[in-house]
Amino acid sequence: MARAATQKNRSELICGALRSAILERALLPGMKLPEDSLGERFGSSRTIIRQALERLAAEGLVELRHNKGAAVATPSLEEARDLFELRTHTEDLVIARLASGLSAQQKARLEEHIAQEEAASDGPEPLSIRLATEFHILMAELTGSPVLLRYVKELSYRCGLTLSQFSRPHSSNCGIQEHRDILAAMEEGDVEKARGIARAHLDSVSSRAQFDTGGKNGFSYLDALEPYASGVRGAD
Repeated sequence: MARAATQKNRSELICGALRSAILERALLPGMKLPEDSLGERFGSSRTIIRQALERLAAEGLVELRHNKGAAVATPSLEEARDLFELRTHTEDLVIARLASGLSAQQKARLEEHIAQEEAASDGPEPLSIRLATEFHILMAELTGSPVLLRYVKELSYRCGLTLSQFSRPHSSNCGIQEHRDILAAMEEGDVEKARGIARAHLDSVSSRAQFDTGGKNGFSYLDALEPYASGVRGAD
């Protein structure tokens, strides 16, 4: 029992590290994720690596290809458009829940996250991208609805993946201000205003997903994983 729990915890750590690497664009769509190489990099068995990859596949971030192994998922532009439309409708529900009675504790959690985004705005763009994604996930978490949280998580992760496939660079400052505006409207209890800001925000993000990937796909670049893997190895 204890061994199984340890394996599960390690698998979750590796899953989190790989997810961050994908969302922060250290691993790009189409990059191969061989179990043996990942096992060596993370200092773990192939069984544990496989568990992590299966979980990421369930989130839509990894493709498990028969006789070809795993790779970072490669969404199509049509899928990207559908994902952003679904995300907009799902976040409408999240905002309606929060704006109907935003508590001081919920406000403080969101303000703390925006402060993290501001602190990261002058640093590497990938970190800002991940934090921007996690703001929307935090909103869903604060609704207290496991269903909304699950769907917003998956849609946010997959939208982030489509941006690494199709988007151009951007400034994080506009996104931070939009997050502030969403929070201010929810604090006022103005559901429609908050929804309008959020929709415009997501439209702005999705409009960047209109570009061909060129030659990004099909590479193995596992050295980019080292900053993520070292944290997992250090947890031993």
